[in-house]
Amino acid sequence: MEVLLASNKQAITQPLILAVDDDEDSLLLLTEVVRGNNFACITAQNGKSALSLAQRYQPDLVLLDILLPDLNGIEVVHHLRKSPQTQLIPIIAVTALAKKEDYQRIMMAGCDGYITKPYMLDDLESVIFNHLCHTVATA
Repeated sequence: MEVLLASNKQAITQPLILAVDDDEDSLLLLTEVVRGNNFACITAQNGKSALSLAQRYQPDLVLLDILLPDLNGIEVVHHLRKSPQTQLIPIIAVTALAKKEDYQRIMMAGCDGYITKPYMLDDLESVIFNHLCHTVATA
């Protein structure tokens, strides 16, 4: 499921968030939270689509599931961090992986934040706002 937007990011006035999850219900929930806070949203259900959308739109934030069917989230992070166009985009892992070693591995891969499923909507909103405000403040 991909939400179609204008042909380039300049046509979008609110912050753009890329939500990535292979579970359709989880992706729908992420999308509703993002749109409910007046942010633009594009979505991907696998790692390859996520990379393509990130390169094309250069979103302000990526909400990334780690357990994806083709490229896992860690591989997606590595690809995004290697590209000059996407290396500075904040990436928040939104994952069911909740062990301490999972957290460490995900953060060492280059994620800027981490939230475990199931999450409270207020916690997800807080993570989104914190990273978008930090991005705007440092831009």
